[in-house]
Amino acid sequence: MNQVWSTDITYIRLARGFVYLVAVLDWWSRYVLSWELSITLDTSFCLEALERALNQATPTIFNSDQGVQFTSTEFVQRLQANHIRISWDGRGRALDNIFVERLWRSLKYEDIYLRSIKTLRT
Repeated sequence: MNQVWSTDITYIRLARGFVYLVAVLDWWSRYVLSWELSITLDTSFCLEALERALNQATPTIFNSDQGVQFTSTEFVQRLQANHIRISWDGRGRALDNIFVERLWRSLKYEDIYLRSIKTLRT
């Protein structure tokens, strides 16, 4: 546990627009360590999820795609400050992050698509 963590962002369609969900997941246990929702794709909600996960433990390796949130100076510096090795997926290789992609599939098919979510308060 806590050897490799992974993160990714997905969108959830609302009646008017989208909301974005980020999660930090432990590869070994497949446990969701933290998550955050945001109405924008800025880096701050990803940093908040990272901070909450780091309050629990520190991984050896942190894996993500090459999205601007995860390659931002703030995000990279936070990982480096904790001596965490950074692993970025190859461009266009969604299967490099299969554990989080599987989480998104399960979440959407087993919950989100079964309900009509109109707002965040639904």
